Amino acid sequence: MSRELRHRRPRALSPLREHLRDTFWFAPTMALVLVCLLWFAADSVDAAIVETLRQSGNVQGIRDLMGIAEDTRTIITTVSAAMMTFIGVVFSISLVAVQMAAGNLTPRIVRIFIRSRISKLTFSVFLATFLLSLLVLTSYDSEADPRDVTTVPLVQSALTVVMVGLSLVLFIAYVTQTLQLMKIGPVVERINKASLGGVARMPAQGPDGEPLAPEIARMSHQGDAGVLRDVHIARLVRVARRNGVVLRLIPRIGDHVVPGTPVLAVHGPRVPARSALRYSVSIGIERTFHQDLGFGLRQLSDIALRALSPAVNDPTTAVQCLDRIVEFLAAVAARPLGAVHHRDRKGVVRLVQDVPGWTDLVDLGLTEIRRCAPTSPQVSRRMLAGIDDLLRLVPDDRRTPLVRHRELLVQAVERTLPEAAERAFALRPDRQGIG
Repeated sequence: MSRELRHRRPRALSPLREHLRDTFWFAPTMALVLVCLLWFAADSVDAAIVETLRQSGNVQGIRDLMGIAEDTRTIITTVSAAMMTFIGVVFSISLVAVQMAAGNLTPRIVRIFIRSRISKLTFSVFLATFLLSLLVLTSYDSEADPRDVTTVPLVQSALTVVMVGLSLVLFIAYVTQTLQLMKIGPVVERINKASLGGVARMPAQGPDGEPLAPEIARMSHQGDAGVLRDVHIARLVRVARRNGVVLRLIPRIGDHVVPGTPVLAVHGPRVPARSALRYSVSIGIERTFHQDLGFGLRQLSDIALRALSPAVNDPTTAVQCLDRIVEFLAAVAARPLGAVHHRDRKGVVRLVQDVPGWTDLVDLGLTEIRRCAPTSPQVSRRMLAGIDDLLRLVPDDRRTPLVRHRELLVQAVERTLPEAAERAFALRPDRQGIG
């Protein structure tokens, strides 16, 4: 049930990379810059071709190139006129699809669409094709005499046709993915995959039992209030190593902090300069998967609760969420939790980060769904089967919260269903709920 997870050392640019992936402007902007550079290179090639033919006295060759470029001018003009309309229609439909998915599942899944690589790539290529077509139209020379022409946009026109073909291919891929993300299966799988990615970034080793040095100072948050999205682990470890101290992150990732909230505690002989820790803590308006171990369970639980509400009444969706919750809990069943220790290259602990413990994760994944499960035999049967699977996987010291949830679920079903036959049916573990 669990997946093999290997810890990866934090990268220096990892927070920046994650924050840029949470934006939708960066990729299109870079695409527009790159297409300008590409057009400039293609224009230089076209000018070089014309100059070579002129120096060789091949006027007929220049005339032939002018004829080909003139034939493609109609295509370029059509692309330029139609591309922006095409972009508007496609992404208007996409926004409606996103709104429907957010209303049916949870508003927090909009982030999946924002981080989608194919969505950003499609939008970027569409805009780049439109800009390229405009730039190519400016390259057409008004001179009719081949001896006076300085450039013929032949390579540029061919490049625009290639971009149009790429846009069509990406459009098919984009529509396919958008339709997939309107289904519950791919959505919960993406959430679970992102959650397991956060687990993979955690250190594989737990605390070594050595106590920390006495705390000598605390550093408070001085910026705007918001959610603690992540911390720059590589930078904090580097600063702690240079100063010979251990830094301890006081709030958990995902906590809401206000100005003056203590964020970092310093254990060691001296206090690092505040300037050295600048931009090491990221505060935003919403949680992310980057270092937030419980965010995926929060989303899966939200989707399941909405599915089990009387207005929706979709227990099968709740069962699909339980499948991923059990998978995630199985993946972290044997990992160190509660506090993770980040070490420098010599293996010395430099950063201590508080993360949800095993009991916290079990409660987050099961509590709210369990309270709604007694009225749905499909959900109660699936939850019992999942708990039984986890009981066979976890170490003995982690069985207590699972046993507690199992007992509470059984008691709730017994109180809710008066008929003995119905109680027996609802309390029979089944990995498919009701197959």
